[in-house]
Amino acid sequence: MNTTPDINDTALPVKKKKSRLWLILLLLVIILVVCTGTAYYFYQKKLPEETVEAFLNDMKNMNFDGMASHLQSSDLSALDNADIRNEAYESFFRQINEKLTYEITKNSFDFQNGTAKITVLIRYIDGTDIYREAISEFLRQIVSAAFSGENVDDAQKEAQERLASILSEKTSVVEDKFTETELTYPLIRENHVWKIVALNEDTVKIMSANFKNAAEEVHKTLNTATEETSEASPSVSSEDDSSKASVPAGETADGLILDTPDFSIRYIDHKVKKDFAGKPCLLIYYDYTNNSSTPSSAMVDVSLQAWQGGGILTAAIPEKNIDAADRFFDEVKPGETINICQVFSLEGTGDVTVEAETVSETDEAKASQILKIK
Repeated sequence: MNTTPDINDTALPVKKKKSRLWLILLLLVIILVVCTGTAYYFYQKKLPEETVEAFLNDMKNMNFDGMASHLQSSDLSALDNADIRNEAYESFFRQINEKLTYEITKNSFDFQNGTAKITVLIRYIDGTDIYREAISEFLRQIVSAAFSGENVDDAQKEAQERLASILSEKTSVVEDKFTETELTYPLIRENHVWKIVALNEDTVKIMSANFKNAAEEVHKTLNTATEETSEASPSVSSEDDSSKASVPAGETADGLILDTPDFSIRYIDHKVKKDFAGKPCLLIYYDYTNNSSTPSSAMVDVSLQAWQGGGILTAAIPEKNIDAADRFFDEVKPGETINICQVFSLEGTGDVTVEAETVSETDEAKASQILKIK
């Protein structure tokens, strides 16, 4: 019997084994390439997120060089418009920004074009309450200094340091008020490095907690205080006929009503109280309505003056804080009405004539009323 194996019987299994081995190797190579490519893609997708995280951490730490390094243009000039890089306010802004938190919520990544959009939910301090209290206190100090005979120009030079000190103080005592906003940062890849395209206005707003608006309001108020002081001072001490002749005729009742396209005021009441020095002062209450299409304030629209005995009365600071007096500086929305109090020093018990007129030169209007001092 022939037991010699047939060559064809052994060759076939060997070929099948080699084919299977090559197939397995090919599959392994494909899997390796896919895994490597996927890992590389997700690695690249993570890089723009890391850039935004580093940028926001530098924001928290007020690291301006670090922030600039993550911007395509390295331009941080928008921060200067809000005084964020002003040394006078550095302590205040550090207190504000160190409490910022964030969470990345979306990553729109385009690997082929080298662009990305990173969306972040940011929780930050809303400084509205802090600014309101700080500016109110700041203006009290400025007006007190101006009307006690101090040089207003000197007060203006020291305004930043004075306001910065009050802001830091109020930050420690006013309860933190947080707000949330969602921002999207566009990024671009340059030389294998991801950069945020530009510093946007919303980022500046977050860092400053709206300080730009407050600073502008202070600037307007300082100018107003300067003008009122220079106008009022000679009139108080003057007893000549020209001073008496400038007193408006006035009305006995319901005369202090002024309606313009931009605003309206309505006299409500008046009271005699004491000022911070214990002397009598006159509190005049009126309702202010913003008739315009943009936010405004009584400080911007209304000029209120008072006369007694032929001389003009100076502004005064009441002995106790009055919310309605602080609202003179508040921003009022279109169509909104608020109650306001303005305070004047009294020179005796005679009648006081009050006149209100518009600040605008293009829409002049006046109204006056005689108030009985009890």
